[in-house]
Amino acid sequence: MRRPVRTLRTVRLGEAPAAKAARFPRWRALTGLVSLAAVAGVLVAGAMAPAVAATSLAASGGITLFESLPHVLTIDTPMAASTVYAKEPKTGKFAPLARFFQQDRIPAGYDQIAPVMVDAIVSSEDPRFFSEGPLDLWGTLRAAANNLGGGKLEGGSTITQQYVKNVLVQGCEHSAASPAELSACYARVAGSSGSAGVQRKLQELRYAINVERRYTKQQILTRYLNIVGFGGNVYGIEAAARHYFGVAARSLTLNQAATLAGMVQDPNTLRIDTPASATNGAANAYALTRARRDYVLGRMLDGGKISRAEHEQAIASPVAPQVHAIESGCAAAHGATYFCQYVQDVIATSTAFGKTPEERYDTLMRGGLKIYTTLDWNVQTAANAAMHSTVPGVVEGVDLGAATVSVQASTGSVLSITQNTTYGQGSAPGTSALVFAGDLQRGGSTGFSAGSTFKLFTLLDWLETGHSLYQRVDGRDRTILRYPDRCLPGGVFRNTSGWMPGNFEGESGYVGTPMQFTAQSLNTGYLAMAAQLDLCDIGNLATTLGVTLGNGQSVPLAGNTPLTGPDEILGSDAVSPIAMAAAYATIANGGVRCEPLVIQRATGPDGHALPVPQRSCTRVVSSQVAGEAAAALHGVMRYGTGQPANPEDGTSLIGKTGTHQSLQTWIIESNTQVTTASWVGDVQGAGDLYATWHDGAPLADLRYPLGRKVQGPIDALYPGAGWPSP
Repeated sequence: MRRPVRTLRTVRLGEAPAAKAARFPRWRALTGLVSLAAVAGVLVAGAMAPAVAATSLAASGGITLFESLPHVLTIDTPMAASTVYAKEPKTGKFAPLARFFQQDRIPAGYDQIAPVMVDAIVSSEDPRFFSEGPLDLWGTLRAAANNLGGGKLEGGSTITQQYVKNVLVQGCEHSAASPAELSACYARVAGSSGSAGVQRKLQELRYAINVERRYTKQQILTRYLNIVGFGGNVYGIEAAARHYFGVAARSLTLNQAATLAGMVQDPNTLRIDTPASATNGAANAYALTRARRDYVLGRMLDGGKISRAEHEQAIASPVAPQVHAIESGCAAAHGATYFCQYVQDVIATSTAFGKTPEERYDTLMRGGLKIYTTLDWNVQTAANAAMHSTVPGVVEGVDLGAATVSVQASTGSVLSITQNTTYGQGSAPGTSALVFAGDLQRGGSTGFSAGSTFKLFTLLDWLETGHSLYQRVDGRDRTILRYPDRCLPGGVFRNTSGWMPGNFEGESGYVGTPMQFTAQSLNTGYLAMAAQLDLCDIGNLATTLGVTLGNGQSVPLAGNTPLTGPDEILGSDAVSPIAMAAAYATIANGGVRCEPLVIQRATGPDGHALPVPQRSCTRVVSSQVAGEAAAALHGVMRYGTGQPANPEDGTSLIGKTGTHQSLQTWIIESNTQVTTASWVGDVQGAGDLYATWHDGAPLADLRYPLGRKVQGPIDALYPGAGWPSP
């Protein structure tokens, strides 16, 4: 699966506290300790409020060093998971399809956190949090003195100080451009020892004073519980409650709350989702976590937050995780993994989500987006059933691939994408992360030879230039030496090789009409039509209807080498199923083409709407020409090559089959509302679909039951109307 190279975005956090670390010798550390004492004395004298304390600090002459430190902490929104949504058919409401994150975090408000969780974290981390200022006097002085003695600076932090440290750590994760830079930043803001550790503590406190002036205690505690880590990539209380116990933060019990509160001391050591751990796993009943949980319960008892009976009952209870692991990415989008991957690729390639690939990746993985998609679960479920009951994932001798994509004609909304393979990385047979329905940019696939489905563009050019569906044309087997092509010097393509195509199953050509040629997909008839048109115009028309090569380049149709030009109108070029579906949907929509769309809307973590790829519908073919083309394509599904894919449910359909040699097969069919492209072929373009059989039929014929099984439910869900008269 293609992923942009991770480059972390730069976020300004004010002046880094370690910016002057090299200029902070041991004698200044002693001065820093004195400053800490002075600051502490001001803050605790009479349990002053933060604003009063700040004023007193300014008046103290012994804290010049402290006052020289930056005081305004830039607080960015913590990294948050982005969620992709699809509408549930029963409720009509959007429900999560997949989540993307580097840190699994679900923001929660204060009223969404169980009071027992608040009591547990405050009792164990900062019992005087609600009554005192931003500094724990004796803990800070003890830690600083230990630091000056050569030890590590630890402990002595209020919840406000811990929040500040977590903000600074998050800033490292936002701004570091390499693992080495990230490690160095961590050391500066959270792990320094010696004199640098004293300065860090001073800076932490300086920021903490300002934080307490800007926010209420409830706001600070909520922000802390939303940013703090709980082991692995689980961050914030809501994600922790769901991950470890399968409940919302508002529903945590005393035992669960005390367990989680204990984990913040050393999250990766005390995490309880690694039952095989020898030091803290299921075999020893999560001994380390249980000991810390019991400590938390003891602090809650001492503080009067729980009764003796509640304490004893909780102490006697085991640490009992009910882990609900949440995957990041589309692997969790069960039943719609390839649709999800296509959505992810749209985000990765759309400037609506960022100017660079790195910025777009960052936005998806950290930005807390809510992305609402066009997926219709009813269509997706039916198409999945059709795919997996018809096309096997693995067939010996053929790298078998299959895909369906359904597009709403009047809006361009992509309703479903299915595939016969198992979603995933690796080289195991039947496994792929490529989206066969997409192209190289969105899906990672270079497309597949369209076969006779590409004849649509010759048919449209024929009609646009004033020709009739019933005009007699010499479609007999013959070599046509010259084709008009105004894109070439001299305006003519010369068939110097004497190339002459055959027809499907060796059928002989004949003098007939485009109506007949379309229903029976006669190659020689369509080449005779092209000889009366202009190859350049046919290629340009394909581009106008949104069909390019799978690599994004325009269909070259004009050329001066053998088999470049007339051969292409028979579908030799590799194109994407989603582009072909949208082209045929244009006919179903009366000549108005709607750009395929998978994202309806998106919001940021604050709920405000974000720019997304906009819905775009443009008339590219006249309604008269679209109606005439529909009449010809109707014959395909009624009595022509597409009839085996018709569910025969009374719905009037248009469509076209396509076969490229023995390698690729297609059926595109549509009622007036929804168009579906179904492709079955060899992914590498090497296997013979006619020589390899499955369930009594050659692989080349699987497109018919596949298309039929998808179209039937669509006809029920999106009933088609009658086609307008041409």
